[in-house]
Amino acid sequence: MCDSVLKRAAIRKYTTEQVKQKELEQLIAAFQAAPCGMHQVQDMAMTVVTDPNVLKEIEDLTDNACYQAPVLFVIKVKKASEFGQRDASAAAENIMIEAASLNLGSVYLMNAALKVNSAANLRRKLAVKEDQEISVIVACGHSAEKPQEDRTNRYQVTII
Repeated sequence: MCDSVLKRAAIRKYTTEQVKQKELEQLIAAFQAAPCGMHQVQDMAMTVVTDPNVLKEIEDLTDNACYQAPVLFVIKVKKASEFGQRDASAAAENIMIEAASLNLGSVYLMNAALKVNSAANLRRKLAVKEDQEISVIVACGHSAEKPQEDRTNRYQVTII
């Protein structure tokens, strides 16, 4: 199995070190490589937030639910999309696995996405169109913690 899949973990504490441009490009490429239901690529889009003022505005609105990460990947889907939510989750996982391969931490944020969806001024800043909603936000940066959770046998598996 890919080491990055096993290394990926939810990180909720970040250093102040910035993510390099080349790393951002690799994370965006991972988003672009995500699967898409019925080839409906027009149903999903993403805004990458690195602007400190916008990051602070999101943190203030969400009561620091983005853990002061230096980068937020805001994944948007068309409200009426049959596969949008699933596609967004797959894209988020791609970003998180690529982050792990780059020795970056990340975490999948749904509640923050819901709060930002309700803020018209942030929706405009994040280029969320009227027919879109934010499905998930992936916070990303250099980890300031080392998760110790053993995740080798978390779920029940049946082989038939």
